[in-house]
Amino acid sequence: MRLGADPEVFLLNKEGKHIAACGLIGADKYNPLQMFDMPQGFTIQEDNVAMEFGIPPAASVDEFVHHIQEVMRESLKYVYTGLSFSKLSCTIFDKDQMEHPMSQIFGCEPDYNAWTKEENKKPKPPHECMRSAGGHIHVETDQDPFEVVKKMDLYLSVPAVIMDQGHERKRLYGKAGACRVKPYGVEYRTPSNFWVFDEKYIRWAWRNTQRALEVNVNLDDAAEAIIQCINNNDFGLAQSLINYYELEVV
Repeated sequence: MRLGADPEVFLLNKEGKHIAACGLIGADKYNPLQMFDMPQGFTIQEDNVAMEFGIPPAASVDEFVHHIQEVMRESLKYVYTGLSFSKLSCTIFDKDQMEHPMSQIFGCEPDYNAWTKEENKKPKPPHECMRSAGGHIHVETDQDPFEVVKKMDLYLSVPAVIMDQGHERKRLYGKAGACRVKPYGVEYRTPSNFWVFDEKYIRWAWRNTQRALEVNVNLDDAAEAIIQCINNNDFGLAQSLINYYELEVV
């Protein structure tokens, strides 16, 4: 198994204000910046108001942890001194941070629902300055990508209902089954960025992606419960699924 990731993070100034990344890096998703003095595949870019970084595929959990932590540590060198990472996956920016044209562009490329195999609708923020940040996981596999995503919903996004406090993000992104099929496998788009800020969560993400790839389980009878649990942040349903399937919560 090899995993990549392209998490998005918000930036904070010393006063605790969220600062838009627009114009700070000079690179976007169509032309990401290869980070200086780092191996090929470590990239950084602006994605709407967030900073997004990419890592090369990791072949072990230790390598996955190292890649995530290194790219996050080095990426702050590319923006104004004094900025740090916000751990929020959804927030409302001040209007003065929404003046750059890039701040109004999101949902450019469609993603899909693995459960229905239909294209997801572009989100419309309930507040014009609300923005969210994802923690997408890229999975190298020759298995059916939609079936992999369904199992990742169970093993990652159901426990995340308990683990991840950023429930507001699901007003924009993060619904069950969100993915993009890739030549190497699939990009799993449901999780927020909550798992990138702590090594124990990064290792949890690796273990449970691996479990999703290795397990042979038919989720047809559980589909409705899994989808409702994730989309509605249903704690009770999450706990029932956790108990029944012996899911890992850290």
